[in-house]
Amino acid sequence: MILHAIEAGTGRPVALLHGLFGSARNFGLVQRRLAATHRVIALDLRNHGASPHAAAMDYPAMAADVIETLAARDALPAVLIGHSMGGKVAMRAALDRPAAVTALLVADIAPVAYPPHFQAIAAAMAAVPLRPGLTRAGVDAALADVVPDPALRAFLLQNFVPGTGTDARPAWRIGLDAIIAAMGVIGGWDAPADARYAGPVLVLSGAQSDYVLPEYRGLFRALFPACRFVSLRHAGHWLHADNPEGFIAVVEEFLHAPAVAGG
Repeated sequence: MILHAIEAGTGRPVALLHGLFGSARNFGLVQRRLAATHRVIALDLRNHGASPHAAAMDYPAMAADVIETLAARDALPAVLIGHSMGGKVAMRAALDRPAAVTALLVADIAPVAYPPHFQAIAAAMAAVPLRPGLTRAGVDAALADVVPDPALRAFLLQNFVPGTGTDARPAWRIGLDAIIAAMGVIGGWDAPADARYAGPVLVLSGAQSDYVLPEYRGLFRALFPACRFVSLRHAGHWLHADNPEGFIAVVEEFLHAPAVAGG
């Protein structure tokens, strides 16, 4: 599947992969800053943003989308930077196609299966009555009981498309039904047997997040023997939104490291 992409800058290719319910535009500031020295390609993963929808949401399929899209843009090998679900996609792409990946930065996710986090949110989104005339404010109010955090609601509302007339039905931009059906797969992880990626890997976690626990480091090293670990202060799971300047500084240092810049 060829994914929708936003591209900026010139130089060595860097691909940005967003998390669940996100889109390429979540990396707007990061992309603009990195584009000063790199060719930065932010992708909408399948069932997200402006990319096509499909029933399958497993990581081999999503990783194949990324490699196919970058190949079509003559942007391989590339550095992959993935947050949350996008981090799992990036890890799987590096394991499946190591020659296509110059280096890997995994943002606040680990190669493990996680307990359900977002089923209730997805169900609440699906339960919103998409009637003509529904506004963003109406959707915000409908989600408030299940999603009390206004910032998280605002993030989810980026996926809402209002109707353009009194008879036009509003919609969710994302493939919500496919995402709901695949929630177990999205939360899971299944590495290919005996797979290893030997290139440079940085695991960047939010200091206030519990997604990357110390006991996961052995699992990382088994798959990515050259990995390093960094914790970003003043940041939770959405670390590139919580501390954008700190996130960008770490990414820029990684991209300019000799093992990455000379790869």
